[in-house]
Amino acid sequence: MDERTYFISDNASGVHPEVFAALSKANRGHAAAYGQDACTERATEILRKQFGSRVEVLFALTGTGANVIALQSVLRSHEAVICADCAHMHRDECGAPEKFTGAKLLPAPTSAGKLWPDAIRPLLRDTSKVHRVQPRIVSVSQCTEWGTVYTVAELRALADFCHDHGLLLHMDGARLSNAAVSLGISLKEASAGCGVDILSFGGTKNGLMAAEAVLFFEPQLAGAAAFARKQAMQLCSKMRFVAAQFEALLDGGLWQRNASHANAMAARLAAAVEGIEAVQLVMPVETNAVFARMAPALVTELQSSVVFAVWDSAQSIVRWMTSFDTTANEVDYFAERIRDVCRNA
Repeated sequence: MDERTYFISDNASGVHPEVFAALSKANRGHAAAYGQDACTERATEILRKQFGSRVEVLFALTGTGANVIALQSVLRSHEAVICADCAHMHRDECGAPEKFTGAKLLPAPTSAGKLWPDAIRPLLRDTSKVHRVQPRIVSVSQCTEWGTVYTVAELRALADFCHDHGLLLHMDGARLSNAAVSLGISLKEASAGCGVDILSFGGTKNGLMAAEAVLFFEPQLAGAAAFARKQAMQLCSKMRFVAAQFEALLDGGLWQRNASHANAMAARLAAAVEGIEAVQLVMPVETNAVFARMAPALVTELQSSVVFAVWDSAQSIVRWMTSFDTTANEVDYFAERIRDVCRNA
């Protein structure tokens, strides 16, 4: 195993011990396949307690798969999804949403990663013509790809705008737990309570292993979802092992503890480097991501001992991400390495 310090992504973290314990428990004996087991039933009910009794739940294996299921369930091929220009589905899913839905993504400019009604409005003009794709969904990431968080008021305003214009609001909630902790609200208040129609709810980035869920807050939207999941190759035969992880995450507040710790470690790192002249923080640190600008030579030297991502090579912006299992000692070591590199430059 690579023993270097990792700040590249919360995907690089391990699986939480409580989740492993739940997997071990689920591994006893045989159970019905394809989600017809008691574990999947229990996990579904726990999600309904968290998000609302009417929610329809489909478990999946990957975040891209969850997004594809969410979109394919309600889209026709002549329709379109309006998303942020930095959205994961636009930049980092290799065209999977467009391949599987046959529909088009329409990226809109953002501010600090956030999508606003004024950015969406121009994409709704002249759409009555048969020559144009028809916008059907607006998709937002919470938190955003820049680690920033929509406030409840911002999301409600966005949902109202969407619904007034006959659009559905989808949320890519790969890091919804981090956003909810940052806002100090429940998972439901951060999604359905803001007017979101469909949620891709992430677990993998918060201590799970290949476990995601798609939630439809209006049951009629889920009519084709089971077929979309099968076509997207996300219907896991041994679904109990996906569901058991959500039981562990949600029944007892592990989601909150994990996300709180990850957020706190990012805040610790940001505070430690804030006074370093050669490091410029380019975004407010609201969740578990720190974005900074450093000279390319400093980035190269720093990467010899710590693993992290260059987010924008043209502007020499790097991304440092913390996880549920990032330790204070690792943060302090990284901050000291940054100071050393900058001091010797």
